[in-house]
Amino acid sequence: MEHLELFFKSIFIDNMVFATFLGMCSYLAVSKKVTTAVGLGAAVIFVLAVTVPLNWLLDQYLLQEGALVWLGSEYAEYDLSFLSFIMFIATIATMVQLVEIIVEKFSPSLYNSLGIFLPLIAVNCAILGGSLFMQSREIPSLGLALTYGVGSGIGWFLAILAIAAIREKIRYSSVPPALRGLGITFIITGLMAIGFMSFGGMLTGGDEEKKRKKILKLHYLII
Repeated sequence: MEHLELFFKSIFIDNMVFATFLGMCSYLAVSKKVTTAVGLGAAVIFVLAVTVPLNWLLDQYLLQEGALVWLGSEYAEYDLSFLSFIMFIATIATMVQLVEIIVEKFSPSLYNSLGIFLPLIAVNCAILGGSLFMQSREIPSLGLALTYGVGSGIGWFLAILAIAAIREKIRYSSVPPALRGLGITFIITGLMAIGFMSFGGMLTGGDEEKKRKKILKLHYLII
């Protein structure tokens, strides 16, 4: 149940684009066509699914204070957390290079369509954000880190797929000249973010109801 809750929460409630507005550069630049959006979205899912668990292992067994205790008791006081950014980015860059090699080998047309934005996944703030959120939220296990990485990637994929589909259709609409291009895209993104906010009670609604009943019960007891 914990895995399922984290999975849906990372897709809908803590969506990388609509909740934290991370990865907006690629989201806006590669969302003109659905085909390129699907390709980049799949690459982001893969990179997040691999880098978040790998960075969890680095954080647990290398970077945290006392993480090096497995080397011996004399290393228990070591704290390498100041290396978090460097280590996380190095892991992400390695995985992005792997994705770039695979895409170039098996789908040259997609590789050419994505252009510079494929290697730029390495500096996509959504990718680094996934690892940093994992660290700050103190996700307790490797399995949950994998679930969070996959869920965050799918959330970003759904966001870029949705805006790409809308932008393809909106070409044939009479958009006011002042709003054409990025203007109308920002407005649609804001409206979609408001829509995704409605998922906020999907996993917390039951808890709020229990709290309300408890408060009412206490109120009746006081009366």
